Amino acid sequence: MASPPNTAPLASNPAALIAEMAARARNAQKTLAALGSDSKAAALHGAADRIMASEAAILSANAKDCSEAEKAGLSPAMIDRLKLSTERLTSIAAAVRAVAELPDPVGQIIDTSQRPNGMVLGRVRIPIGLLGIIYESRPNVTADAAALCVRSGNAVILRGGSEAVESNRAIHAAFVEGLEASGISADAVQLVPTQDRAAVGAMLSASGLIDMIIPRGGKGLVARVQADARVPVLAHLDGICHTYIHEAADAAMAAEIALNAKMRRTGICGAMETLLLDARFPQATEVVGTLLEAGCELRGDARAQALDGRIVAAMPEDWDTEYLDPILAVKVVDGPAEAIAHIDRHSSGHTDAIVTGDSAVAEAFLAQVDSAIVMHNASSQFADGGEFGLGAEIGIATGRLHARGPVALEGLTTYKWQVRGTGQIRPA
Repeated sequence: MASPPNTAPLASNPAALIAEMAARARNAQKTLAALGSDSKAAALHGAADRIMASEAAILSANAKDCSEAEKAGLSPAMIDRLKLSTERLTSIAAAVRAVAELPDPVGQIIDTSQRPNGMVLGRVRIPIGLLGIIYESRPNVTADAAALCVRSGNAVILRGGSEAVESNRAIHAAFVEGLEASGISADAVQLVPTQDRAAVGAMLSASGLIDMIIPRGGKGLVARVQADARVPVLAHLDGICHTYIHEAADAAMAAEIALNAKMRRTGICGAMETLLLDARFPQATEVVGTLLEAGCELRGDARAQALDGRIVAAMPEDWDTEYLDPILAVKVVDGPAEAIAHIDRHSSGHTDAIVTGDSAVAEAFLAQVDSAIVMHNASSQFADGGEFGLGAEIGIATGRLHARGPVALEGLTTYKWQVRGTGQIRPA
């Protein structure tokens, strides 16, 4: 395996470091973009093989990160996001293989048309170029992001959070070993070698070098990226997700969905953070009781508190909080219009769901709630690229431009126009 470039002399100059990394990445991307689908797939299978072959080293590195996280007082939910096991590492490798087997978007013809003068126009998918991905906590993002970028023909500069620094380095080292064994330069997938926050600033100001920045993390990280970036940003905001239980909901289904949406894994962005209960839903007491018995703290308005004495009073900020913990805001609403109005005011635009047996109400909710993902009779924890059949994902985009919802291969491409003529010239 070729030795990685020595970036130590640039460690004290983040702008120069990022510029040097970007220059190498852009050269590697030209070669990567020209590779056929089978070559990219084979390289990703090789990367997955190396991840599993490096299990002992990766888990040892992760144990160091988890130990430091506990010393630093990170919450159990945050440590759960960080922690790896044999099963989770196997899932990471499987996700890389799944991306390898997905249809290659590069070269896909989006549409064609013929002009009256005989010219044939077509739009063709192409890689965006060089991506900068800035993320926190979850070490699986290192492999997921790298796999998606390679499959879509993009080079990438990764900058992970300090909580997972050792895990990220171990996963990255294994991944690029697999790429190099297949003839792809390690420069195509680079990990920023320093945790100096100035390196993030250098990435954000690297206009003309990095084509797009993708932040994946908490509200503070995303806010900084959006405020400081001089590079286009594909934003992944926090997940203030709602579930509205309509009066026509099946009681057993409602309780099961609410419990899963909140408690399956509380630390993921698709976890429900606010439960809206229709005032006419007759089994509301049973639903909140199920959540309380599962160990979830409920913070409710006055009508919610009347359902169970264990529900504490909600403060105004509870309706705008992504807890990522077993804490849930609960509000009783008078019908779908009030539920949708509450979601309009407080949702982060990530994932919002309705539970109802009334198909007309469900269709109205699906049409009127303007979030990236809107669900009917399903847990918000399905808000995931893998569950959507997209393989690994970069994250859930909550904006309106370019890509929305789970961002996977197609979201990492753009397109160009190809025009084929037979000598046409434009009249004066």
